[in-house]
Amino acid sequence: AGSWQVGDANMAAIGRGPGQRTRGSGKGRKVRRVISAGGRGIAGQLNLTLGAWPGVKIRPMFGRWGYFVAGQLFACYPLREKDTDLWIHLALGDQARALKSPGIRPHRRFAGKGWVECRVESPGELAQAVHWLRRSYEVVRGLAGQEGR
Repeated sequence: AGSWQVGDANMAAIGRGPGQRTRGSGKGRKVRRVISAGGRGIAGQLNLTLGAWPGVKIRPMFGRWGYFVAGQLFACYPLREKDTDLWIHLALGDQARALKSPGIRPHRRFAGKGWVECRVESPGELAQAVHWLRRSYEVVRGLAGQEGR
């Protein structure tokens, strides 16, 4: 038998032998290609728009593009083209105003923390969403500036 290495021991601990892959380490090529291309469709447009804002970092995380400013997540959008739910983190007052806008609803799990979601399937819907994205960005960036004082 061949020699075991640390990685092989980890694999054995989850019930796999040397050289066997764990679930999730195979496939995923479409997602990796989308990440390397910087996004496709609406996600690509969103990445171009938000990436032009000062201090914005865009990172893939948990099947979504994460949009950060000053190390804080202020929005996220799916990597897959068929998913279209944009999540935006707003101050509670802004959240209340946003929920009066057509197409914006409370986030299914994080509404109590100021998150809202909306479908963004076309450039017109993206233009509407940018207003709330800008508001979220400004609030998070402003809070980071206050903490730095």
